[in-house]
Amino acid sequence: MASEVVMPRLGWTMEVGTVVEWLKGDGDSVEAGELIFSVESDKAITEVEALDSGILRIPPDTPIGVEVPVGATLAYIAAPGEEVTCAALPAAEPAVAGAAPSTVLARASTASNGHRETPAISPRARRAADRLGVDWTLLIGSGSTGRIRERDVLAAAATRPALAQPRATPIVRRLAEEAGVDLGQVAASGPAGRVMRGDVRAATAEPVPTPGVAMPLGPVRRVTVQRMTESARTVAPVTLTTEADATELERVRAHLKSELAGTGEAVPSFTDLLVRLSALALREHPAVNASLTGDTIVRHAAVHVGVAVDTERGLLVPVVRDADRKSVGQIATETARLIAQTRAGTAAAADLRGGTFTVSNLGMFEIDAFTPIINLPEAAILGLGRIVARPVVTDEEEGTIAVRKMMALSLTFDHRIVDGAPAARFLQRVKRMIEQPYAPLMR
Repeated sequence: MASEVVMPRLGWTMEVGTVVEWLKGDGDSVEAGELIFSVESDKAITEVEALDSGILRIPPDTPIGVEVPVGATLAYIAAPGEEVTCAALPAAEPAVAGAAPSTVLARASTASNGHRETPAISPRARRAADRLGVDWTLLIGSGSTGRIRERDVLAAAATRPALAQPRATPIVRRLAEEAGVDLGQVAASGPAGRVMRGDVRAATAEPVPTPGVAMPLGPVRRVTVQRMTESARTVAPVTLTTEADATELERVRAHLKSELAGTGEAVPSFTDLLVRLSALALREHPAVNASLTGDTIVRHAAVHVGVAVDTERGLLVPVVRDADRKSVGQIATETARLIAQTRAGTAAAADLRGGTFTVSNLGMFEIDAFTPIINLPEAAILGLGRIVARPVVTDEEEGTIAVRKMMALSLTFDHRIVDGAPAARFLQRVKRMIEQPYAPLMR
């Protein structure tokens, strides 16, 4: 019996996903573990593996570029010779009269979703298209089911130079069309000359929303609305604030910056340093490194620290796993990778979930203190303000005043999970480590 290929749940908040591209075509033989299609969720584009081996059968009404619910059937994997009767299978598209199949542009055949379906292509033909810069999504293949073969790509490159356009997914093409951007004039940053969404956005300024004009929610903003609504409805938030003397911490970073100059290694940011210090404090104060599941408070054995990242699509939180076991250098390298991939929309789904605590830094925006919102299902989040020089009484008995680099800390915690005193002790420990950072950072 044929097994179903369904829209996977790539995150605990994911409710819908979009098929970006089929990496295998209808009628192709696939093996379990082989990549067969790519999905865009609210956080990233992820390639999905086949769970079974067999023949891939893709119904003609499988939508491309349209959101479908998690669990919806997209295709089937059948045994060789087995007929799939639950949905009609796509027939080969006839060639345009008078033109060779290998050089014919795909007609604007439109499914119920209003977008042209991406044709099937053999791996060999895909490699040839990458090498020759041919946009194979515009071809009709000469295969028995319309599958694009290598000879189709070679013929297109030889007889139709205009087809040698930058490669891009259907979503990127729609983005370019909506922005009025010529893909041929866009610098491609993706592999094999593929134009990415960031390339299109970089080619033109983002339009300023017109007052009074309704703007639909994007995937990330929609999830943000849902998460914030759930947080406001279910969490009992309390925010504690304090100030830490970050003079020594700033000296540590200045020293690291000088030592690493010219080495090519990532220079730890203040966020990286606080990820390390927070992770160590969480290990000492496990009540804060917790979450609520039903009627059970779970204190996590591992310390996975999320870092709030501002992206063009909205706020996302990639996770540094086992942060308490990583050095500052390892954390800096990992956050640099995670932030770059998150902003490019290429972060793996696993990198964007599973956090046990979050750090959010608004200091670069000259914010002193703020009330961060808990990233469910975590118990707490630490907000970092800017570091600013300020006169401070350093000796109350003598009345000595000195200019010190002060930093505001804001800890929001869920009072259902942790009480005020344990949360305050955690924040106090973070403050002490900021003020005396050498031993903690050298562990």
